[in-house]
Amino acid sequence: MPEPSASSAATPTSDLNARYGRGGRSWRPLVIGGLGVVILAGLVWLVWAAWVQSNPPVTSQLNGFEIVSPTSAKATMKVDRTKSVEASCRLQAKAADFSIVGEVTVTVKADSPRHQVLPVTLTTQRSATAVVLVGCTTADQHRPH
Repeated sequence: MPEPSASSAATPTSDLNARYGRGGRSWRPLVIGGLGVVILAGLVWLVWAAWVQSNPPVTSQLNGFEIVSPTSAKATMKVDRTKSVEASCRLQAKAADFSIVGEVTVTVKADSPRHQVLPVTLTTQRSATAVVLVGCTTADQHRPH
């Protein structure tokens, strides 16, 4: 019986690949791994964005208001800050037709207490029926909260 040559003995896998149509190395694990990395990065970004948006440096709440006269309204607002940053809070007085008849921006200094209740007086052009807190912003937070 003839002795098999070294090259034919070393390539039984390539003979099977040729016979059954399998190519070389498959790209499928690499594609699945790359897709997994992209999905994981997207989820990490989503969690980070949700965390940042749910923990703003300043939040505000309108506790109450009183229409004092046809040209004046008083309001009480609560301001909570997680850091000692300067905040600007905007309130609007509105008439019965929902038009803005008065507006004021209150600045909360960085060195003031982090949790405080502030009385605010608004001067109006005509009689107001409601006071609305638009919200507070900081240098890093441009969307009112």
